[in-house]
Amino acid sequence: MTTLPASTRNKLGLVIDLDTCVGCHACVISCKGWNTENYGAPLADMDAYGAAPEGTFLNRVHTFEITRDNAPPMVVHFPKSCLHCEDAPCVTVCPTGASYKRAEDGIVLVSETDCIGCGLCAWACPYGAREMDGAERVMKKCTLCVDRIYNENLPAEDREPACVRTCPAGARHFGDLGDPQSDVSRLVAERGGVDLMPEQGTRPVNKYLPPRARDALEAPDLASLCDPSGDQATGFLGWLDRALERL
Repeated sequence: MTTLPASTRNKLGLVIDLDTCVGCHACVISCKGWNTENYGAPLADMDAYGAAPEGTFLNRVHTFEITRDNAPPMVVHFPKSCLHCEDAPCVTVCPTGASYKRAEDGIVLVSETDCIGCGLCAWACPYGAREMDGAERVMKKCTLCVDRIYNENLPAEDREPACVRTCPAGARHFGDLGDPQSDVSRLVAERGGVDLMPEQGTRPVNKYLPPRARDALEAPDLASLCDPSGDQATGFLGWLDRALERL
């Protein structure tokens, strides 16, 4: 089985703001595009318009409606990809060493030439963040766009994961979560960032910023706005009468 590094020099990862994400799926599309055209083997789409379509995505967005007592309902869009865990069970369960965690930056990757498609890593991952490519029969996962973040041929502003660069709402942030003074670490501290499923003990590097509480708006009495009773119309009809009188 594969061993994890005792420590990593940096802890590169994502901070995702659930309060800001609008569920547009731009991160899903940009991730699919970049990783199909550049890193590794293309992400397959099979029988896309048939009875049993199958596609490989490294990032997905799930949408939930949340209702709580004495609070207005709210919709939360929840992006999910590999969390690059410090204690990554997908790595330690791999029989060939294809899954590994880099000591220099903490990114968890898959060597596609060594992967035998056994699926053990997908079984071990508690987050469902790995996908078997139906065409290549190898495991695929988020790479944090390693071919972008270190690519000096790209402009400095493009040296971040495609999903972060594309997000129109600014809900995704990238940086070194091992540095308490980094922008992402400060953001986590200020907003109370949390781990996904901390009870699993995987110590994910990626963090989520919880959605803020929504303001409760008092709904107006719409019937009273259109009440025509009485000598003098009030509400909306009263305003309309006065406006028409001026014509």
